Amino acid sequence: MNSTRKLSLTAMITALTALTSSFVFIPMGFAKIFPIQHLANVLTAVMLGPGYAIAQALLVSIIRNMAGTGSIFAFPGSMIGALLAGLLFRYTKKIGFACLGEVIGTGIIGALACYPLALLFLGKKVALFGFLPAFSISSLAGASIAFILLKVFLKNKYLEGLLYENSTYNRRL
Repeated sequence: MNSTRKLSLTAMITALTALTSSFVFIPMGFAKIFPIQHLANVLTAVMLGPGYAIAQALLVSIIRNMAGTGSIFAFPGSMIGALLAGLLFRYTKKIGFACLGEVIGTGIIGALACYPLALLFLGKKVALFGFLPAFSISSLAGASIAFILLKVFLKNKYLEGLLYENSTYNRRL
């Protein structure tokens, strides 16, 4: 796939993620429980690679912050998850490892990396009992949804040309 198509797909995923997480789900009250950014991280990492996943996470964070619905914690955690998801998929060619990378990267490493900021802005009790579990649960839910969607898409051969365009690896993901 050429870089123009990859950039177009990144822009499309970014737009859908930013619109749904900023303007659809937040006014409806689902912002904290709908893990769309984690879903987008895994999809972008699997379909396009770690660099595009990081770019997508950065752009969504910028758009959400401009819309007033973002968080200072979102980009660092999402970036780590997107990077780890992309790298694990690149080296293993397994969707499950990409999802695991998102959970470990965002839900554990990203949450711990952002924890000092959470302490500063939210206080000790909220940071420990609200922030850390929310990051972990949200990334687990988003990665699980991504795993199911990618499996369905691959089973029905919707993404086969995209994922297997220049590869000959085992199709049993």
